[in-house]
Amino acid sequence: MRKVKMINRVSIDGYFASLNEMTGGMDWFVPDNEVDQTTHEMVKADTLIVGKDTFELFEASWPPVLRDPNTPKEMKALAQELTDMRKIVFSETMKESDWENTEFYNSNIIEVVKMLKQEEGSDILIMGSSTVVQQLTNAGLIDEYVFIMTPVIASEGKPLFKEVYQKELTFLKAKSFASGNVLLHYAVAE
Repeated sequence: MRKVKMINRVSIDGYFASLNEMTGGMDWFVPDNEVDQTTHEMVKADTLIVGKDTFELFEASWPPVLRDPNTPKEMKALAQELTDMRKIVFSETMKESDWENTEFYNSNIIEVVKMLKQEEGSDILIMGSSTVVQQLTNAGLIDEYVFIMTPVIASEGKPLFKEVYQKELTFLKAKSFASGNVLLHYAVAE
């Protein structure tokens, strides 16, 4: 059975995004290529699950990176990987996109993810998308959580876990970086 793995940057006080729509909620992130490389190596996914807001941010960012001849090769490779991935978008309003390999669902998130987990393939990745994370956490469908703890107290923003049932996790790995970011990797306790 395929595993669903969530990767999200979070502030020390539990927010995954700021309220600043102009930056996509990422204005307090501490960028670090080493963190990005480490998380990329941890999750080998061929499917990405996102909500509408995260999808719109990704769609506005990654296809242009792929087309830009001045993009560094590492960024272009990541843009190609995201383009090649099967993208499952949960939205009540979006129905289509020009970005390759994108499918839209307006309901039945639990049933769709259960079906995806039964299919052949590698890991299923969730990034951003707090509403999706919350629903799948409550349904017990996320197998592993990877947090990139950012060295900031945001004091406000969008909480990653809102109205989520208590869930016991098993520690798998921690790694600190010179940037101050700390990677925390957990599996759902058996």
